Amino acid sequence: MERHKTADDYFSSNNEWKKALTKLRKILLRTELQETVKWGMPTYTLDGKNVAGLAGFKSYFGIWFFNGVFLKDEQGILISAQDGKTKSLRQWRFYSIDDIEEKLIINYIDEAINVQKEGKKIKPEKNRSLNIPDKLMAEIKADKQLIKCFQQLSMSKQREYADYIAEAKREETKTKRIEKIKPMILKNIGLNDKYK
Repeated sequence: MERHKTADDYFSSNNEWKKALTKLRKILLRTELQETVKWGMPTYTLDGKNVAGLAGFKSYFGIWFFNGVFLKDEQGILISAQDGKTKSLRQWRFYSIDDIEEKLIINYIDEAINVQKEGKKIKPEKNRSLNIPDKLMAEIKADKQLIKCFQQLSMSKQREYADYIAEAKREETKTKRIEKIKPMILKNIGLNDKYK
């Protein structure tokens, strides 16, 4: 996916959903939210905190709400992108520009703003144990520099790497992922640092 530096870049390059995303953008810009770009996509914040974002994909475009789990969603339109993994983020998917009901969208955005103002958020799990997969542990132990660097990482960064390897179902995927993360560990970079 192409990374954009400005929201204008994003909207001008997204040909398939350009009109629809522009329409959603205009709705969001009429609120008190500030437009910025994070992860290469338009993101709308309140006092620097993420509230909503826009994106176009192959078969749909949508709004995502960073703390959507707290929205009433009386219409039953919000979905979790990855059941069991996604804790608070919820998506509203559209398949046509005709699906955009401005008044309803404003209601959801206003509620999302209020959720942010109230400071609602899911608290991270505390004291979750660190379970390093055997394959990752073997690789780390085989390299003195790697084990030293891994031990210097914060517990949350160690957990990100351990989970990343554990989530791979095939041994081949685990091996590829380990090769990908070794240079990152040596540079004291967390798996998700670029998104923070």
